[in-house]
Amino acid sequence: MRWALLWLMLLAAPLGPSYAAERVFRLGELGSSPATVEYTRSVTLPELAKLGFVEGRNLIVDERAGGADAVDRLARELVQDKPDAIIAIGGDAIGAASRATSTVPIVVFGALPRGEAAPASLARPGGNVTGVVILGPELDGKRLELLHEAVPGARRIAGLFVPWALHRDESEREMRRVADSVGVEMLPFDSEGPENYPRVFEAMRAAGVQGLVIMAHADLFRDRNLLAKLALQAGLPTACEWSEMARAGCLLGYGPSLRDMFRRLAYYAAHIFNGRAPGELPIEQPTRYEFAINLNTAKAIGLTVPQLLLARADEVIE
Repeated sequence: MRWALLWLMLLAAPLGPSYAAERVFRLGELGSSPATVEYTRSVTLPELAKLGFVEGRNLIVDERAGGADAVDRLARELVQDKPDAIIAIGGDAIGAASRATSTVPIVVFGALPRGEAAPASLARPGGNVTGVVILGPELDGKRLELLHEAVPGARRIAGLFVPWALHRDESEREMRRVADSVGVEMLPFDSEGPENYPRVFEAMRAAGVQGLVIMAHADLFRDRNLLAKLALQAGLPTACEWSEMARAGCLLGYGPSLRDMFRRLAYYAAHIFNGRAPGELPIEQPTRYEFAINLNTAKAIGLTVPQLLLARADEVIE
């Protein structure tokens, strides 16, 4: 079922009798980095307030963020506080929340849950998990395709991966598939965090890469400013996950509207607070994507972006 139709279904579905005035709700937020939790605070909570659930009045928000070494512990702590719902942002947080509870409703944003938490179907997931899912590996392949269009002379393109990411291997396979189809070589590079980004970029330069695709992952979104700076210093045109990353200095940003997706999380939480079972709420997938091109970055690395590609952009940053 298409995302637009699911959106309309959720909007049309009555929220039911509002309990906003009758009790105080507890919402847990779990992310693999502070940046994801901050985005929830700046976008999701104001939207939730419009639906009658206001922090400090009838809503308590418990925010937790931590890397792969901490996220399981943080998820267990959230569950111990008995929230009415948990918003889990990113594959690491989604996996941790799913392992921590099979009863507390979980509203996800990111990769489709796996294992016992995997939905029966997108239209009627069953269980305790619902939300908005993004098919990250396929989009990583699309970003390589767009980068090749921007730099058609490139014959060797790097992929930057987070080694512990849920879909790391699938993203590499998809990038390789697209690279083979357009006649370029894809070289994978793993990085465990900001402290070794300089070493990884040195390895890319030594390998003679002519472009870089940064895989979709919350940690890499968190580090977007540093990654864009290092790519600029290396003279590498870079394709990234979100238009926000293009605004930070990546050459290209391609992905769903981050703000739209985070707003949708509020509707899921409101439905759950008003008595709907998460397993009855359809899981959404985006169908509209934002494509941004940073011409300032192109100019800085001496690249002329083809006019046909510029004409397809939703946003051109100058």
